[in-house]
Amino acid sequence: MATVPAVESFRHSVRDMDQDPDCFGDGSGTQLDYGLGFLEQEFGSELMSLEAVSELLEKMKTETALVEEQVLSVCSSVPPKISASLSAAEEVRCSLEDVLQREQSVSSQLQQHLQGTRQLMDDLGQTFNHVDSMEKSMKYLKCLHYIGELSASVQQFLMTNGVWEAIKAVESMAALDSGLNQSGCSHLVEFLRKTLCFWHNIIKEQLSSDFENALTQLHWPIVSTTSQSATPPAGQEVSSHVEELVTQLLALQTSDDLISQRASASGQGQPSPPLQAPPLCLPIQIMLQPLKKRFRYHFCGNRQTNSLSKPEWYLTQVLIWMRNSSPFLMEKIQPALDQAGVAISAQVELCRGLMSLVQEKVASDASRMLYDDVLFCHLVEEVLQFEKELRSNYSYPAVLPGLFHILLEDAVLQKWLSMEKKMAVEKMDAMLSAEGAWTSQYKDISDMDELNAPECAETFMTLLQVITERYQALPSPAAQLKFLELQKELVDDFRIRLTQVMKEESRFPLGARYCAILNAVNYISTILRDWGDNVFFLQLQQAVVSLGEQEVLGGLGIMEMGRLASLEGSLFDGLLSLLDRLKGEMLGRLLDFLMRDIVEKARPYCQERWLSVPSQQDQSTMSLSSSACPMMLCVRDRLSGLHQSLSCPLFQLAWQGLADRLDKFLYRDVILSNHFSDGGAAQLQFDMSRNLFPLFGHHCRRPENFFKHVKEACIILCLSVGSAVLLKSVLKQSDQDNKDWEGPKDSPPESTLNELGVYCLSPCDVLILLNLRASLPEI
Repeated sequence: MATVPAVESFRHSVRDMDQDPDCFGDGSGTQLDYGLGFLEQEFGSELMSLEAVSELLEKMKTETALVEEQVLSVCSSVPPKISASLSAAEEVRCSLEDVLQREQSVSSQLQQHLQGTRQLMDDLGQTFNHVDSMEKSMKYLKCLHYIGELSASVQQFLMTNGVWEAIKAVESMAALDSGLNQSGCSHLVEFLRKTLCFWHNIIKEQLSSDFENALTQLHWPIVSTTSQSATPPAGQEVSSHVEELVTQLLALQTSDDLISQRASASGQGQPSPPLQAPPLCLPIQIMLQPLKKRFRYHFCGNRQTNSLSKPEWYLTQVLIWMRNSSPFLMEKIQPALDQAGVAISAQVELCRGLMSLVQEKVASDASRMLYDDVLFCHLVEEVLQFEKELRSNYSYPAVLPGLFHILLEDAVLQKWLSMEKKMAVEKMDAMLSAEGAWTSQYKDISDMDELNAPECAETFMTLLQVITERYQALPSPAAQLKFLELQKELVDDFRIRLTQVMKEESRFPLGARYCAILNAVNYISTILRDWGDNVFFLQLQQAVVSLGEQEVLGGLGIMEMGRLASLEGSLFDGLLSLLDRLKGEMLGRLLDFLMRDIVEKARPYCQERWLSVPSQQDQSTMSLSSSACPMMLCVRDRLSGLHQSLSCPLFQLAWQGLADRLDKFLYRDVILSNHFSDGGAAQLQFDMSRNLFPLFGHHCRRPENFFKHVKEACIILCLSVGSAVLLKSVLKQSDQDNKDWEGPKDSPPESTLNELGVYCLSPCDVLILLNLRASLPEI
């Protein structure tokens, strides 16, 4: 019974905690739940046992004491660690203060030391400067002494005939000159260069004199074919001497190039071409001297051969010298160059030297001819011919400058373009006003020219082709595009002129001049399409895309640029569209005129009484309707005239267009406007199949295919009565089925019509034609 009060007390306590939840501190009910759960777990069904409560109380006291002991132990160990950390920090602070004091002491000592050594440093610097000055002076004196030694050695070698040794000494002097190129010792450099030029000129003059004497023995220069044939074979001694002199002159090339560059840099020379080439080798320079004298004597003085109106004289003379000198150079000079191990062509070197003379002469003459149209045009023609022959017959490399760079200067190029335009316009006026301008040159020759182009069109396209040949060889794509733009302007100008003449002739489109204009338009467009596939114009097209020449392109957009880049279009697309439009308008006007004439002749045929035509069983006895004769004769005569006047492609377009219009006219005004008896339908079919269609049979195998409406209408009108009635029933039933969606779906009426050979006419059209037959009963 002793356990009852304790349990009751515990229960009262739990009840009190339930009534006052703040007894756990945070006012929540979780602690109470935890306590009840703990008791339930510990005691279970023995909750009313006092011994269990006593054990639990003892256990809780033991754990509480253990926790208090751990807390006291931790609290007692924290202050010693903090104290140790503070002590260590104090020691570090003290050591840092000592280091700072030592640093200040060392810094003050260093400043005192530097102040004491500053004077020593100044004295040492002066000593070093003096040493450097003395070293420079020593090098200066050594260089001066070296120059003196080289100069003395050259003099000694020349006195003892040691040409090779003298050349080597001069080469050493030239190497020293190159090394001192950036030196500030101007007096030393000037002395060295003067010494180099002095000895170089002496050696060069001596070698040049010996070389000229040897060339004289070989009868150089060879200025004509007669002198070339009269040249005796040289002895072995002269040939060996020439080879030795060539080798020695080549060894002197380095110093000669150096001196020449210095002279050209300080002098006022002619403007050089855009592509710089290396200087000529010394042997060729010496060989060019007599040719230069002859050139300047004949073409740069007061001689009659120096004429602005005859540029072909000096251009031809230079080509003759190149041709006549080639065997001599290959036999006498080229072996020496090969033996010296230099990659130089004697013939190309001589051509380069002569070209410098021609370039100077052409540049001078061109500036004087800018205001004389005749002389300027003649000069351009001769220069182009000279360039062509030089590159093709004399193996002159394309990388070396010729004469084109002179023609590409702004003033000269603009003058050239203006002259091309001026002369082309004058020729257009002349060719259009010529007596035979609108007749073909091959009109009396059968199967000679299927385009049947008039003489003015052929002359004009030949003019454009000549312009292309003139500017095709230019090395600048930008300049070529300027000429291309000029050609496009000329084509558009010629198109406008053709349009003006066409308007004057449009009253009678069947006239010879109107057809000639149409042939001219077709001929020009055909040639331009061929040019669009030409390699040269394709290259220009890519140049247009890469350079972005908007003035040539006419301000094309991105899509047009893309078409040009992908080669889907051509540079002439704009012109071709204008020419095709003009051709279409002229063909339409021509066909309109033809149809007006044919319609006028066909009026009696349209008014024929087709219902009263009797039926004929034998078609072999049938004849052409008398009312159709004027129309048939008109069609035959017009086709014959067009065949003679128009070119083959245009005539094909014309007769096909006429057949199409005639087919529609006959179907509308003859067939749909009348009713037919069986005899009338048979007569109509006979007129069409035996008379009209054969008129076009000379130009194609199956002319009836171009008269689909008429041909198929004749098939329907000539069906037997039973077949016609059955077909009409099928078509009406099909029409009813189409209106009634729930009706049976039979085969489409088109298949029935196709079996009869009807493909063009619709079922509705066939019903209309069947209703035109008077012999069919009503269904």
